[in-house]
Amino acid sequence: MKSFSESYKEAGVDITAGYESVELIKKHVARTKIPGVISGIGGFGGLFAPDFSGMEEPVLISGTDGVGTKIKLAFLLDKHNTIGIDAVAMCVNDVICCGAKPLFFLDYIAIGKNYPEKVASIVEGIAEGCVQSECALVGGETAEHPGLMPVDDYDVAGFCVGLVDKPKMIDGSKLCEGDVLIGLRSSGVHSNGFSLVRKVFEIDENTINNKYDELCAPLGEALLTPTKIYVKPILALLDEVTVKGISHITGGGFYENIPRMLKDGLSAKIIKENIHVLPIFDVIQRVGNIPEHDMFNTFNMGVGMVVAVGKNDVQKALDVLKANGEDAVVLGEVIKGDEGVVFA
Repeated sequence: MKSFSESYKEAGVDITAGYESVELIKKHVARTKIPGVISGIGGFGGLFAPDFSGMEEPVLISGTDGVGTKIKLAFLLDKHNTIGIDAVAMCVNDVICCGAKPLFFLDYIAIGKNYPEKVASIVEGIAEGCVQSECALVGGETAEHPGLMPVDDYDVAGFCVGLVDKPKMIDGSKLCEGDVLIGLRSSGVHSNGFSLVRKVFEIDENTINNKYDELCAPLGEALLTPTKIYVKPILALLDEVTVKGISHITGGGFYENIPRMLKDGLSAKIIKENIHVLPIFDVIQRVGNIPEHDMFNTFNMGVGMVVAVGKNDVQKALDVLKANGEDAVVLGEVIKGDEGVVFA
């Protein structure tokens, strides 16, 4: 007998809609299957058999995050197939900072009312993020929250697990004065600082499609651009160059995130003119009349990832990144001191 509860449906939870969602997302999940996956969706747990061959001391590294209030833009634009990329990106980009290759991802979607097509659209984005980072979507959960959330609202979060050999783990311990900082360009605001962004533009259904001369797309479309995923180029770089530190530039911008890869007694000197600030940040700063310090303390400003390498490895690192589609630039260097980040 097919599972169905009229009483539960009257309370706001439609079990049948949940089954329909699962059927619709199966094709998206199938795109993410990689060696190691030994279960399909629908079970009580996602199963994955990692390959530890060739490793001296395998270490599993996990990361979890959501997309924050950026999700409000997806509601306003009624576009739901990219926000899942952000959810994956925020997790895998953190894990890769330790040198770990992402293995698998699980999502959690809390939704006011389960509209199967909308859920499938959200998972389409999650699957795309997994494909971009070459990790498997091995499971997830969609939970209807009647009475707790408006019927058209939802939130997306998730976590990933990555694998690294402990001797190759990146922890900043090898950093020294004179090492060079290389910046990888971002795709936009990514998934951080959107509470400030929404305040600056007073974003609602009337302002979401405003146009600005500096932008090639309406405001909402520019802001909804998915977070860039850096897994493939960073893994390629790790194969060719000794990388001493990696920072994912998220909420807190330069001032908070770059020091996270530095050991005590070291700071980062950034050459400001080397930063290719994206037009969206110029617009945010101008419209919001935001001090430059606050911009660099909130947003990525066009740099989504920073890596540190030795002086002799700089050109090779730039070449490897370019070969893997990254427009990377030298941002500055590691210096002595406890200032954290200083601009020159």
